[in-house]
Amino acid sequence: MKTSAAGLGAAMLPLGLPRAAKAQAALTMSVVYVGPKDDFGWNQAHAVSMDILKGVPGVTVVEEENVPETDACAKSMESMINLDGATLILGTSFGYFDPFMVDLATKYPDIQFRHAAPLWSADKHPMNLGGYFCYLNQAHFVDGVAAALSSATGKIGFVAAKPIPTVLSNINSVLLGARSVRPDATVQVIFTGDWSLPVREAEAANALVDAGCDVLTCHVDGPKVVIETAEARGVKCCGHNASQAALAPNGFITGAEYKWETIYTMYADMLAKGETLPNVVVGGYHNDMVRNTAYGAGATPEAIAAADAAIADLKAGKPIYAGPLKDNAGNVVIDKIYDNYDPFLDGMGYLLEGVIGSTT
Repeated sequence: MKTSAAGLGAAMLPLGLPRAAKAQAALTMSVVYVGPKDDFGWNQAHAVSMDILKGVPGVTVVEEENVPETDACAKSMESMINLDGATLILGTSFGYFDPFMVDLATKYPDIQFRHAAPLWSADKHPMNLGGYFCYLNQAHFVDGVAAALSSATGKIGFVAAKPIPTVLSNINSVLLGARSVRPDATVQVIFTGDWSLPVREAEAANALVDAGCDVLTCHVDGPKVVIETAEARGVKCCGHNASQAALAPNGFITGAEYKWETIYTMYADMLAKGETLPNVVVGGYHNDMVRNTAYGAGATPEAIAAADAAIADLKAGKPIYAGPLKDNAGNVVIDKIYDNYDPFLDGMGYLLEGVIGSTT
């Protein structure tokens, strides 16, 4: 379920990080990762945020990594309930939700389950289940601003996993960010076909550099290969999911990062006070749920100033998608100004004019 800004109510977090939980009773927050915690990407972004909770008095964190999207995830979660006394189960991979987390929430109505995607629906899912989602495209818009002004050519390369709406939103947001400061900028995209294909990611990154792109970014689970390839080829880069700054000391510009600790700290705080968790929590820059990685050596002073201004605009609610905008086949796909949380944008199935590539 996608939720508009107008209908979010309590699901939208207030600006700023919620105060740390001061739990009196034992509180066990358990999290399951589909890959390694140190992947410099999707899993690490969650793990870094869980590390913050480990320092909160009264909170115990239980983690398991490299758990596939099969009944193995259900077995891991059930073990966390029965052996570790889990209060809240966090499932961080898309395929964990249905049927595994749905079935477990039905079986264990006294345990809270939350999944890192807004798939929960009040019409068909248990009330002790829910989802949370950060609109990372806002930070990718900032990436586009910084990339365009740090590039000599205006040609940005994007290595992407699959042409699903979330990925397409990130690609198109990079393009719009870039063109907001450099109207001739382009984004060239290569889809690898899956979330973690290191060899294919390296091939795509090299192909984009060979095509003349002098800044690379990506949307894959573990951006490490793309960032290291960019650094090895002497081009600049922007990160995704977590910080990859250490991988590219010469060319790193900035990166789009999830700020999961905003949500996880809120969950811990509410549970410690005996409050009911919201079923859906979504947000972006305006409520401290995304961020951009600290600028690296690849960012020019002009890029830093423009990116900082873009962040301020996003915090104030400035829309990214303002029509009319055409897709790269010439069709008008955005005919008006859309709020950054408008559900219409959640169904994005196109690449905008200025993006070189195809979804098929």
